[in-house]
Amino acid sequence: MKKEVLLGKTLSELKEIVKSLGLPQFTAKQIADWLYKKQILHIDQMTNLSKKARTMLADQYEIGLTPPESVKTSIDGTKKYLFPAAKEKFIEAAYMPEENRNTLCVSSQVGCKMGCLFCMTGRQGFQNQLSAGEIINQIQSLPEKDGLTNVVYMGMGEPMDNIDEVLKSLEILTSEWGYGWSPRRINVSTIGIIPALRRFIEESEAHLAISLHSPFNEERKKLMPIENAYPIEQVIDVLREYDFGRQRRISFEYIMFKGVNDSQIHVNELAKLLNGLRCRMNLIYFHAIPDSPLEGSNMKTMEWFRDQLNHKGITATIRKSRGEDIYAACGMLSTKKLIQEQENKDF
Repeated sequence: MKKEVLLGKTLSELKEIVKSLGLPQFTAKQIADWLYKKQILHIDQMTNLSKKARTMLADQYEIGLTPPESVKTSIDGTKKYLFPAAKEKFIEAAYMPEENRNTLCVSSQVGCKMGCLFCMTGRQGFQNQLSAGEIINQIQSLPEKDGLTNVVYMGMGEPMDNIDEVLKSLEILTSEWGYGWSPRRINVSTIGIIPALRRFIEESEAHLAISLHSPFNEERKKLMPIENAYPIEQVIDVLREYDFGRQRRISFEYIMFKGVNDSQIHVNELAKLLNGLRCRMNLIYFHAIPDSPLEGSNMKTMEWFRDQLNHKGITATIRKSRGEDIYAACGMLSTKKLIQEQENKDF
């Protein structure tokens, strides 16, 4: 019988487990402490549980920590970890060390159904949702886990398309019984799925990043099909409904494409679209993907665009490009691995 995984269980779920086993309710808090604070590898290491309780637990459950299958290290220090996922698929997590912070970018799905023109993950199509445990595993299984300062949900998949498991993972990261992190250490990205976006805003305190990439509807539709269902103006209107406070941050991600979204009319329309909204704009260099019709804007254009936005009152910065030599763009490494696996089977 395949055992159920404990990693990724919330405190309320652990309470249900100990209740079903006839164990005292306080045992749930003890298990959570072993899972997320002491980060043990085996149930028999839960030494403040009786031997009988550990045996009962181990009969049906396991910790479920899965180490990465491989790691690639960039000349800039970025590390790209590849994890096995369901049905012989793979997911990625990118570790990005800097002088004053160490950020981990985690995935929320295997593949993605959103089909953005610039994204390699989208070419894989949607294959599976990640459980909260599989999301947490990307953090807890890393050798650098104790030095992490920030986590961003900007890897493979659309977090709002897996909102239940993403919210569970955020609960584990920020609860006193879990990691105990401040939600200000966490940033979750979305292309703008409005129903799930509302849930995220109301049920979490983490920072929010919106993938924008064009302020014009028809242009954005070509880059991001989600625009057909949830136009960016509607997404912005939702954000205006909520008081985010001074500490919770809204940012917009804007990949710059040469001759597509990097002109003065784009600056003007962005200023109009975001007028009065307290936010920042992250301008992103495009990591080229195979057979793409898109080309990244050069640095001179990006700097000009940044300065024009700042002049319009929108705080804009250029995000440093990381790990291009190790396929750090979302989906690049896992796609390469999938192709290799298929070629090996065909051979």
